[in-house]
Amino acid sequence: MNGTFLGMPAFPQAAARAVRDGQLRANLRHATHTIRDKRARAVAELPDWAELRAAGKAIKDHTLRHLDRYLVQLEESVTAAGGTVHWAADAEEANRIVAGLIRATGDSDIEKREVVKVKSMATQEIGLNEALAAEGITAYETDLAELIVQLGDDRPSHILVPAIHRNRAEIREIFADRMAAWGRPAPESLTDSPAELAEAARLHLREKFLRARVAVSGANFMVAETGTLVVVESEGNGRMCLTLPRTLISVVGIEKVVPTWRDLEVFLQLLPRSSTAERMNPYTSLWTGTTEDDGPSEFHLVLLDNGRTAALADQVGRQALRCIRCSACLNVCPVYERAGGHAYGSVYPGPIGAILNPQLRGTSSPVDASLPYASSLCGACYEVCPVAIDIPEVLVHLRERVAEQGGHPLERAAMAAAGYVLDHPAALAAAERLAGRTRALHPRRLPGPGRAWTDSRDLPEVPAEPFRDWWRRNRA
Repeated sequence: MNGTFLGMPAFPQAAARAVRDGQLRANLRHATHTIRDKRARAVAELPDWAELRAAGKAIKDHTLRHLDRYLVQLEESVTAAGGTVHWAADAEEANRIVAGLIRATGDSDIEKREVVKVKSMATQEIGLNEALAAEGITAYETDLAELIVQLGDDRPSHILVPAIHRNRAEIREIFADRMAAWGRPAPESLTDSPAELAEAARLHLREKFLRARVAVSGANFMVAETGTLVVVESEGNGRMCLTLPRTLISVVGIEKVVPTWRDLEVFLQLLPRSSTAERMNPYTSLWTGTTEDDGPSEFHLVLLDNGRTAALADQVGRQALRCIRCSACLNVCPVYERAGGHAYGSVYPGPIGAILNPQLRGTSSPVDASLPYASSLCGACYEVCPVAIDIPEVLVHLRERVAEQGGHPLERAAMAAAGYVLDHPAALAAAERLAGRTRALHPRRLPGPGRAWTDSRDLPEVPAEPFRDWWRRNRA
């Protein structure tokens, strides 16, 4: 498994369906505009935001250049603190490790068949819930938005707000229809009031928190010098998962490591303002190994590669590994606002998904080959990124990779012909004169693969006289 939503078409086809959904577009427009406006106000409060952003970029770049050293240091620190570190090269290995750890814990059969989860992009990336279900193990999502997605048999469509494509009425319907199948039913008098929806979720999850003996989490950051893991969240469900169960299993991408606590301080300022537009997260949970009679008695850290070292080898594309999953780029992207997250065919949607997915999964599938083109290259994503990922630069770089792997035969022939003409001035001058003399015969729309381009754009009119000839005549 590689995080691809099975059966998803390429981005253009998926987006074409999404833009015809008026309710989806209204939900996305309201949510993204609200979040990005709040973020802008929160960032404006800090006079040194540009310096913080530069510091975050520098720390991430330094860490990625020396990733091998800091990962070894992290393993040593976690082990010294009483934890156990496992290395997973891909999704299959990570899922096998986690399932084995769950089966090895618990005193009763039911304790070996269910876990509670903190919102984790990495576990969604590897399809952990589905892999555990195949082993007879149920994973209960405890983040409110993830719970909505799980109960609705849906897919996440946003990094920060996975159920952003749902409105309150739709959420109330999901709770009323599906909650009983997963445990405690929703109250019969449930309305779409946010307070009532949150209370219904709280009552539904409480028994699971108290009963579960195993929790699965991700982590926003890992501190190499002490082996400390960090989860930031807004609801308190993470704190419950990280403290109540006997066994805690954290699945984390290898790029999430930072060298020191001093480095962590920079990101604890950047992340909340860029994601939830808060000065600090309501819950910032940190744990280092295990402590007797306090929290889980067993801690396992699964370090996930799953394509990350391949991305690290790309000098242009590696900057995507700086990402701290704040989702600021999604909230300003005009393409995401209109197409939504499902069109990207992955748990990583939006601009960051358009550069991360093709690097983690390759560009051999139609979905991944189409993602570098899922952008207008307006640059808004780069302007708001708290670690200065130049997403437009990476998109163009990946488009080059896709083109080199081969596209439509006519497209390849056209590009080869254009390359020859542009490389030979005499041929270019002859082509310009021929185009000017035959301009009355030019079509208003391109045929074949170019048809999609001219469906919404006019072809520029060719002048009667090429500029080169005009310049030569007037200069004389």
